[in-house]
Amino acid sequence: MAVEIRLATRDDIPVLEELIPLSVRGLSGGYYTPAQIESAIIHIFGVDSQLIDDGTYFVAESNHQIVGCGGWSKRKTLFGGDQMKGDEDGLLDPQSEPARIRAFFVHPDWTRKGIGKRIISACENAARESGFNRLELAATLPGEPLYAAVGYHPIEKIDVPMPDGEFLAIIRMGKTIQLTEPQPSG
Repeated sequence: MAVEIRLATRDDIPVLEELIPLSVRGLSGGYYTPAQIESAIIHIFGVDSQLIDDGTYFVAESNHQIVGCGGWSKRKTLFGGDQMKGDEDGLLDPQSEPARIRAFFVHPDWTRKGIGKRIISACENAARESGFNRLELAATLPGEPLYAAVGYHPIEKIDVPMPDGEFLAIIRMGKTIQLTEPQPSG
């Protein structure tokens, strides 16, 4: 089936609120304990409506069904949904700060079909068009191989504490991109 990548809208939020926990539960087993997974769904993973409002969040659709999502941000927040938001999420300076790759989730039945790579490519192109030449992200353990496969390098491992005493291991990763697309030679 064909998969279309498009910008998310606020009308997509109810579907995303179902997709995100389904993705986390379906893809995080073996990497995190059940308690860590459930705690992260409550305290970390969720829709970040600012990404949608900024026009930097994409969904992957097949046959009018959202099967994946992810985005990039020109704001300081590195990870987390609306439930993690506190103060204003200030803008980044493209000249001195990296854009953020954010909130990637794929339906468990749709993994390994290139959806994540296609959304990352859309994000990188949009960030490049906004003047960013560096990107950072917070990879979950199951997500790290995808990001490594598209050129992201580990910077540091972080154990994120959650309010209930659980911790979520993530890996901060980064990548430099060219501000203009290389032209084919020949």
